[in-house]
Amino acid sequence: MSRLDQPIIREAVEADADGIAKVLTELVAAGKRSKDSNAAFALGHYISDPERIRCSVAVTPNGEILGFQSLKLATENNPYEVAVGWGIIGTHIRPSAARRGVGRALFESTLEAARYKGLPAIDATIGAANPEGLGYYEAMGFREYRRMEGAICKIFHVPKV
Repeated sequence: MSRLDQPIIREAVEADADGIAKVLTELVAAGKRSKDSNAAFALGHYISDPERIRCSVAVTPNGEILGFQSLKLATENNPYEVAVGWGIIGTHIRPSAARRGVGRALFESTLEAARYKGLPAIDATIGAANPEGLGYYEAMGFREYRRMEGAICKIFHVPKV
């Protein structure tokens, strides 16, 4: 990606639900995701989730969503068994936008939100059969700290400002 076509990173709004759903649907079609991928799911699980700290989208100048990254607060009984008070991150990039700096740009926004919230750490729980996801989080500075059935959990220690 040249500097002229770098994605615009901004917080997701309700009107992004359809665009986020398209990203998820593309991931399902590519065999990289098996969970829900409709607009209602995108709205409830990412944009309007009560534990949301930030959901950032990467968009082209014409408004197409290339990917998004969700940062939520880990609370009691969260599905990933993450320590309460940490962040839980999820990254979803269109296969057609992979390896173009989208994920790195999204993580800059997420890290800013994590620092602002005072999070000590961020957990990324990645499917063990997802080499792209594992490589991405490793490149961002996440390191393995535990395993769950079918998943590898990586931690990023948020630097103090």
